[in-house]
Amino acid sequence: MRCPVRVELSRFKVKAGKTERVDAWLQMLNERLPETLATLEREAMKFEVIFRERIGSDDYLTWVSVQGEEGAAVDTSPHEVDRLHLDFWRECIDDAYGRHDAQPQVILVPPVVAAAMDWPAPADSRVPYQPREIVIRPESS
Repeated sequence: MRCPVRVELSRFKVKAGKTERVDAWLQMLNERLPETLATLEREAMKFEVIFRERIGSDDYLTWVSVQGEEGAAVDTSPHEVDRLHLDFWRECIDDAYGRHDAQPQVILVPPVVAAAMDWPAPADSRVPYQPREIVIRPESS
């Protein structure tokens, strides 16, 4: 059964030597926040947070998002900031590492917040636990 809202925590590895490019991209998103926020509605994105961390000598970006299943794909967007996002992605994200997904097991959302997000049943967005690493890699062209 698919739920109408996806809760995701996904980690991506940044390619070696791209730290300054990541700095610039994150700064661009923050400086163009109104434009960036305008992209969320067509994606049915309830909220999105990007975390950055270093593990050993490698940099990672981790996305936390709550998104409606009906959301449009970023690669169909008319917004310039989405085009810049895709350019950044191709340049800086290590496809060989893939997308490492965690599995939402408990979802706690106060009813007033769920109502504001038009999310009638947050607990239904949890997924059955699979005791394995979940890695999704793009198909080779």
